[in-house]
This record gives sequence, structure tokens and C-alpha cells, in this order.
Amino acid sequence: MHMKIGVIGAGRLGICFALLLDKAGYSIVASDVREDYVKSLCEKRIDTAEPYVQELLSSSNNITFRTGNYDVINECDVLYTLVATPSCSDGSYDVSAIWRVIADIQNATTLGINVKGKAFIVGCTTNPGDCELFRKQLEPYGVEVFYNPEFIAQGSIIKDLENADMVLVGGPEGKYRSFIEEIYNKIQVKKPKICFMSTTAAELVKLAVNCFLTTKISYANMVGEVMTLAGLENEIEQVLGAIGSDTRVGNKYLKYGYGFGGPCLPRDNRSFAAYAKKLGLEYNLGKTTDDFNNEHAKFLKNYFIGKNKEKLPFYFDYISYKKGTDIFTESQQYRLCLDLLDEGYEVYIGENKSVTGQIKDYLHSKYKNSVHFITKDNEIKIDMFSVFV
Repeated sequence: MHMKIGVIGAGRLGICFALLLDKAGYSIVASDVREDYVKSLCEKRIDTAEPYVQELLSSSNNITFRTGNYDVINECDVLYTLVATPSCSDGSYDVSAIWRVIADIQNATTLGINVKGKAFIVGCTTNPGDCELFRKQLEPYGVEVFYNPEFIAQGSIIKDLENADMVLVGGPEGKYRSFIEEIYNKIQVKKPKICFMSTTAAELVKLAVNCFLTTKISYANMVGEVMTLAGLENEIEQVLGAIGSDTRVGNKYLKYGYGFGGPCLPRDNRSFAAYAKKLGLEYNLGKTTDDFNNEHAKFLKNYFIGKNKEKLPFYFDYISYKKGTDIFTESQQYRLCLDLLDEGYEVYIGENKSVTGQIKDYLHSKYKNSVHFITKDNEIKIDMFSVFV
């Protein structure tokens, strides 16, 4: 099918998805509200730690960038929306940015733009039932609504998009469902496994998958804690490896270490819990694993303090939530760093300007000479206790 694709929200995920679509040979119009950012994209420049993004941008052939949505809505048949959906205090997702895009689609009709027959595809995380509300709002305008979220991790977005275990699509049968299937057959390096269902079921799957992963991570950390207290910490890797060898369990995400963190897993976990509570389910796994994750952070703090018999300064190779990223969102490494500083220990942190530049002033102002940033291992002239799990 020859359709032009719009990507509204060219942020961390949106730009990666748009560039892969361009690489696959589609014609793309992408928008973002940040004027300076869009200007740099037009010049084929981007400041990002994500692998392969600059290379794909430099070699892109058929992608244009805008600061407004009306050009995207006017020129494109398919409108992918990848805007921010922050968490609310109760754990649910704030989808007001999506509603603003919907308002733009409605307002576009008053400007003489024909939207009938277009597809509105939500790629950001939403609450179960949200896309059904979007559908009811856009149905009078002849716009079909789909839910097609991505399962990616920061620091490996391109790789994850190209190698997804599963592609999730919620929405009606027809030409656009077939077109979404075509897209993933082109951008993925292997034949994709595509799961079709209703939008609400797909919204639930997105949360439930990540909720399962937080449960699996928590289970591995629970086993590790038990073995540590039993004096068997040197065999944790072997034990979890044996458990994961059972195909009913599997080895992915079954490692002992820091608790789950980052911008996706904790939020999806709480959102699943919030949805379960909304349905009247008082006991749910999401809250249980979230509570365990907090207790595990305390366990690690006490463990490292107990192991550091000589009260040496602690050393962190990185403190972002995942090595190779510049994101601190619910970073368990950063949390441990702060916990140790609060206990009065000196801490040395590996310097990475895109990472440490975000928190250096804060740490120096609060902890003064207790925190140090170093650029190379050989700069450490004193004995250290390296923190790694």
C-alpha cells in the first residue's frame, strides 16, 4: 500500500520509529513542539545517546519535520502518535497530550482538511479503555483508531524495534490493520509475531507484560536475598541459571541485582495496579512487587555497608538506571548512591557528562566533599569499595 505516515511526537521513541520507517522506504512527516530540536533534525543533527539514531538520520531520504501537527494531519494517511503520557499520583497515565492531538484532528476539519478515512494509531502507553474513548471521539470524523505500543528499553530502542519478540496491535480488521502488519514485516529483521485484538485488550497486554517482568525481576532478587542470608551468595548465578533453564521459566530478566527501574517498568507496574483497583481487585501483584522493590533497595544498602568492613569510599561505575543511558528515572543505582551518602559515606562516581551533568550541582551542594566525579579508573589513588551487583 502506498500511504504516507505521520509521526506526531518525535521524541526518544518517535524519532527512532520514524527513522526506521524512512529506512524501510516509507514517506514520513514527523512533528515535535520543540522548535530548536526540529531545526536540528532538519539539518540532520541530533544530540542523543541512543545508538544508530544519528547514522539513520544522516542517511534518511524521505522524511520531513514540522513543529505543528496540521501539516502531518493534512499530508498523511496514517497518524502515529507517540507523545508523552506521564503518570498520575494514583499510578494511572495522564493521556491529556493525546487528547490535544485529537483536538488538532477535529480542528483540522474547520481549516478545510479532510480527515475522513485516516487512521489514528496510538503508540504511547495508555490506560485500558482510553483508546475506546478516543475511537468514540473520532468516529464521527471517519477516523479509525488503533493501539500499537512498542516494547523497548532506553539505550537500545532501534535494536528493540527491529527485533521485537511480539508486535501488539489493537483495532478493527481492514486495510489499516493489514498496513500495520506490512510496516513491521519491513522494519523488523525477522518475521514478526503480530498479536491482534481489541484496543482495550491490547492496552491491558502492554501493562501486563511489563508487570510480569517486574515480578520476574523481583522473584530473582528474592531468591538472591535468601541465598545471601543463607551464606550462599557465591552460587546465586548458578542457582538462577538452573531455575531459568526450565523452559516454563526462562532466563530473560532472571538475574540478581538492582531492582527494576527506568521510565517504563515501574510506571506500567503501578498503572496495572491502579487499573486492578479500579475494577475492585484489592489484592494485586503490581503493588506487591512495587513494595518488594523498595524493600530490596534497603536490603542492598545494608548489604554493601555490611560488606564494606573498612568503611572505604564507595565507587559507582554509573548511576543512570541502565548503563549506556542518560536517564535517572527511578534509577536504583542512583537511589543506592544517595542512600550511602545519607549514611555518611564518601562516594566516587564515574564521570559521564551527559549523565552526571544533570545531578552534579545538586550532589555537590547537598553532600559537599563526600561526592566525587572521576573520568578514568586510574584516577582513583585510594582504596575503594566498588558497587556492582
